[in-house]
Amino acid sequence: MKPLRTILGTTLLLPTATVLPATADAQSVPPATNSVIADGHVDLGPRFVDGKWTIQLRDDTVDPAVWRPLEDVVIQANSKSKVAVPADPAYAFLGKAGQPVWVIPQVQQAGVVWPGWNTQDPQVASRVDREVTWSLEGVQGPGTFTLFLNSDFGKPAPVFDSRKPFPQQTGIDVNTHVHGNWTFDAQGTYLLNVAMTAKLTDGTSVTDRRTLRLYAGDGDPRTALAATATPSATPSATAGATIPAADDNIPTWWIATGAGAVVLLGAVALIIRRTRRTTP
Repeated sequence: MKPLRTILGTTLLLPTATVLPATADAQSVPPATNSVIADGHVDLGPRFVDGKWTIQLRDDTVDPAVWRPLEDVVIQANSKSKVAVPADPAYAFLGKAGQPVWVIPQVQQAGVVWPGWNTQDPQVASRVDREVTWSLEGVQGPGTFTLFLNSDFGKPAPVFDSRKPFPQQTGIDVNTHVHGNWTFDAQGTYLLNVAMTAKLTDGTSVTDRRTLRLYAGDGDPRTALAATATPSATPSATAGATIPAADDNIPTWWIATGAGAVVLLGAVALIIRRTRRTTP
């Protein structure tokens, strides 16, 4: 197994700035076009599909790129993503030192899927006011799931952790493209109950809630397509609905970005800080 520090890209000696460019527009694929993605770039993000606010997965592993319904796709953390938890206390939240853990890293690795999240769909970029709130409403799986970012000094900054109370939330600035470290400490299917909410420039608010399917290990990832979410991980009837304006006092993670891109330093996040939006 590769050392965790190597796969997270924190062993680079020279800090060099890297910018992830804005993604071009892509078309939707028909429902029931099932796909398992274990290598290449994908992004979770909101779109307006037939006029409805909808969470989908942008698949850049095909040319041209397409947007896939979440119910028809599985993201697989294969054996190349299996690493050992280091003795560094900063990573103790992942488990005991030496324990195996599957890590889909923040920095792209050959042969490993590279999932991120973005708010760059053209209609989203033009219609959303300031940011999208991404909520983790629940997790169903055989082990612990975490999503964390590396700071400029390589220190882990948690975004989501399935051991903590739900819902958990993070803010994504409009026209932004971000990557993080997705971890799983046991093999099998993980169902993430996710929601994305935004206030539009016309004053209305929209939300969608769906199940993101992931599979850790080298078993059969297609079993995740048939997995049934428990009530806590089942999308609600609010999918694509207009809702009252969201409370502005929501704790968020703020990522310093350029226009339409996330800036990385030494292939890790340049600036990460906890912030709290305040009502004017």
